[in-house]
Amino acid sequence: MKILIVEDEKLLADSIGKLLKSKGFDVETSYDGEMGKEYAELGIYDLLILDVMMPKMNGYELAEKIRAKHLGTPILMLTAKSDLEDRIHGLNSGADYYLTKPFDTRELLACVNALLRRQGAQVDVVAFGNTSLELASAMLVCGPNRVRLSAKEFDIMRFLFQTGERNLSKETILARVWGYDSDAVENHVEVYIGFLRKKLASIGSDIRIEAIRRLGYHLEVKQDD
Repeated sequence: MKILIVEDEKLLADSIGKLLKSKGFDVETSYDGEMGKEYAELGIYDLLILDVMMPKMNGYELAEKIRAKHLGTPILMLTAKSDLEDRIHGLNSGADYYLTKPFDTRELLACVNALLRRQGAQVDVVAFGNTSLELASAMLVCGPNRVRLSAKEFDIMRFLFQTGERNLSKETILARVWGYDSDAVENHVEVYIGFLRKKLASIGSDIRIEAIRRLGYHLEVKQDD
């Protein structure tokens, strides 16, 4: 499960991230609302944890923009504001749960697990065209045909499935799959895209990974001639 934390208090954000990672979650962190918006709109996360008071864009605004993109990712909102009107504002902005600071880590984990359970089957499989990707098994499936993906193939394919026809840049793929501090270069992305194209073809998928110069990759469904 992949979680995005958007919190401008770096120590708190890193502390929450460390806690969630210790529980087996894949965690990424952004320290301001505008960058958090860019990450969240990729549609690759299973849960968003948003602070309310942040520079550039507050949590209410961020939640509203995420929902305006028709992204149904669960949102857990963190805030020092405990008034009823503030909680109502947060929920009306698109949050699924509102947790007041300071909070016990056990309560945070309970909220995270509850929101992820609420998604149920929605996060078990993603699909595009006639092909699906099983998140638990890392299997690409098309009708009776199945092929297993390596860890990096799976991460890239998942991002492509979730962004669909929107372009996913090589820089974004590098950062998400190999990490910001990695020595990997764009050629690594190109190689793995080649692997994925072969695997899609091997199971008879109607998905095509299209490349657009300077913009990156997106998925299309092949049209019959």
